[in-house]
Order: sequence, then structure tokens, then C-alpha cells
Amino acid sequence: MDSNPQNSLLRIIDANLNRLREALRVLEEYFRFILENKACSVDLKKLRHSLQLIEKGFDQAKLLEARDTANDPFANKNRKEELNRSIISDTLRANFKRGQEASRVLEEYTKLTDRAHLSERAKEIRFGLYALEKKIETT
Repeated sequence: MDSNPQNSLLRIIDANLNRLREALRVLEEYFRFILENKACSVDLKKLRHSLQLIEKGFDQAKLLEARDTANDPFANKNRKEELNRSIISDTLRANFKRGQEASRVLEEYTKLTDRAHLSERAKEIRFGLYALEKKIETT
């Protein structure tokens, strides 16, 4: 356990920036290569690139310095449900949820720092994902 609360916050922010970026990329590839929907692909790419605002706000070097995958109890482990996806919609749904959850974590934990204004970017991404998920579920 890290005895430095600021370092712990940076670890949480770093992990969730990575998680959100990964989820957005999975979604982006679905819209790009499976649906061949250029507009949605571009929108997701813009969301993914907008994470740089949060990352730079916390200083990428400090985030990387705080990263500690060697002591992360969930690193390098798959949950059983991750291995049971049989159709592409399972992957799509899981990554919408993953992205929404990660953006919520970013929103909440950035508020505990001196860079609370960055929580707004995470909130915008979360609501963008809610809208996109609804759009594809109703088409």
C-alpha cells in the first residue's frame, strides 16, 4: 500500500486514463472496421485524443512515475466473464461500460486534487458514451 495519498490518487488517475483510452479504442475499431461508420469513428477518436488534456494536466511523467503494476493485485489477470464473450455485441457492451466507469472514476478522483477542473472533461466523455451507446442500441 502506498503511504503517499497524492501518489495513490495519481495511480488511480493513471490506471483509469489507460482503461478509458483502451475502451475508446475498442469502440472506435468497431465503428471503423465493422460498421464502417466514419462519423462515429471520428467522434470516438476525438474523445480518445481529448484524454491528453487530463493527462497533461496531471503531468504525464508524474502519472508514469506513480504507476505500479507490479503491486497491482488485478494486473495480468482475466476475470471469468472476460473470457466468455461469444458475440461482438458482448465486447461492445463491455467496453461501453468500461469506458463509462473509467470516466466516472476520473471525474470523481480529479475533484480531490488541485486540478478539479479536469473532472469536467471526464464527465463530457462519460455522457458522450451514454449517448453513443443509446444511439447504437436503438438502431
